Amino acid sequence: MTWTSGLVDVTDGQLAFHRTGGPGPVLVLSHGLTDNGLCWKRFVAAVEDRFDTIMLDARGHGRSSRIADGQSFDPARDIADALVGLGISGAIVMGHSVGARATMDMAAARPDLVSRVILEDPPLMPLLDGPAQEKRRTGFRRQVDAYGQMTGTELLALGRKSHPTWGEDEFPAWAQAKSQVDPNALPNYLIPWRDSLAKIQAPTLIVHGEAGMGSLVSSDLTLEARGLNALVVTAEIAGAGHNTRRENFEGYLDAVSPFLDAA
Repeated sequence: MTWTSGLVDVTDGQLAFHRTGGPGPVLVLSHGLTDNGLCWKRFVAAVEDRFDTIMLDARGHGRSSRIADGQSFDPARDIADALVGLGISGAIVMGHSVGARATMDMAAARPDLVSRVILEDPPLMPLLDGPAQEKRRTGFRRQVDAYGQMTGTELLALGRKSHPTWGEDEFPAWAQAKSQVDPNALPNYLIPWRDSLAKIQAPTLIVHGEAGMGSLVSSDLTLEARGLNALVVTAEIAGAGHNTRRENFEGYLDAVSPFLDAA
């Protein structure tokens, strides 16, 4: 199947995307912080015969618009704008980490655009106050600067060293993405995650790893999430942490596929 690539206008910028053009429902994928859309490539290869899959580069990532110092942006609005710009409604929307949080917020704000929601290890965390947010932002800029000082070969070596359990096919896109990140790409959340999750009107799957292996989603949080919204179901993937699909790909597919196929 031949993939296409392009740019779609969003508020004050553009998002880059890759699209498979498959025969089934539209499936929109939003990546985690410092990744890019092609970091979903292994997963897409497993589902492209069943879905018309769109991999977005978030603002400040991949080939999408850069972010000026002091410029505010809303990743959830960016996803919604991209869907509208591509003429899509009723999509299955899916995100990992920061991309999961953006997907959650978008689904809550624009129920007309979504039919199902999948959140891979979303950061179900309290909002940060000003000083804490600035400390995190400073640390992120330092991380991005360090990536910028590395060659492609060095980034590949770092990926393999940092994530020894990942499949080898994960690293090319991971390394490329690290060289593309804008130092201002860290989002600032203004809406508590509980408010967004409670407002989602579509069936929602939270798929996550084990807390002891680095997952951001604990068993207590899964109980709370299901209590907030009767449409939410959860699945824990054994032997995986925050990068759930990369750390137990087969287990991840086993959890996600039935939910996708019910669309």
